[in-house]
Amino acid sequence: MPNIVKKEFLNDLEKRFGQFKKLPKSLSLFELEEANVRIYIRYSKIHPRNQTFYGLRQEDLKKLEGGNSIICFLWENQKQPLFIPYGDYEEIFAQVSPASDGQYKVQIYIDKESSELYIANAGRFNIEAFYGWNILESVIDKSKVTKVPDLSHSQVQTLVGSIGSLKGFDVWIPPYDRNKLDKNIITELEVRDRLPDRYSGIYNIIIPILIYYPFGGLQIYVTPVVTNDKVLVGMRKKCGTWRQTQPLTVDVIKDPQKKYTIRASEIGVCQLTDPESLCLLTNVRK
Repeated sequence: MPNIVKKEFLNDLEKRFGQFKKLPKSLSLFELEEANVRIYIRYSKIHPRNQTFYGLRQEDLKKLEGGNSIICFLWENQKQPLFIPYGDYEEIFAQVSPASDGQYKVQIYIDKESSELYIANAGRFNIEAFYGWNILESVIDKSKVTKVPDLSHSQVQTLVGSIGSLKGFDVWIPPYDRNKLDKNIITELEVRDRLPDRYSGIYNIIIPILIYYPFGGLQIYVTPVVTNDKVLVGMRKKCGTWRQTQPLTVDVIKDPQKKYTIRASEIGVCQLTDPESLCLLTNVRK
């Protein structure tokens, strides 16, 4: 019976919204390719007292975070699918722990007048408003108008720095990146001139920072622990380029009711484009 109910649902899903794909390492996670909506399908037979029982894998729920996602609860002889927007309950799941088998145990109490979702150790929630294909349609419509911006490295750096500043933290940005900050995102951002002394242990990974000024003059920042007395000076925007090998990724780490940590990273290599624009200086510590 569960395979029949699920198969009929998937057939109906494809007729209404087009092609979808199954996500790897899961038998229940699907994604509508054009709409960019993820659907987590769970089935249960109806038990005495009109109850259904489901196990939601913690591993699967993690793949629903941070996007337009739906949990679809199915049972036999169901008039309309039940679509629960995961974002409405994400914080609730984050505050409780799964069972020893790695699943959150949930039940649905089906009544003629109303339906309730029970999440173990969290309580009951009225879900009467989440029946019908129109719920999924509304999530799909939202995904079409929610455009994820394509941000450059400097724009992400500006955002992360401004968030830290607004939260009252001191912000340090490498000097050679400061003139690249996007003034359209934030008009003013106060940054520290140097890292605090308590971070002196990482000074050994900070090489001298060179800033070339087109009007003449060269400013050299030297760290006290770098023993090399040679430095390679290059003309900005001429000597080389940055070649991206892996795209910029931004991760949001949630600590419920406390904070959000944003981590952005990009992997690449520096490539020399004009050897004539480089100059090797020696004896720079004298």
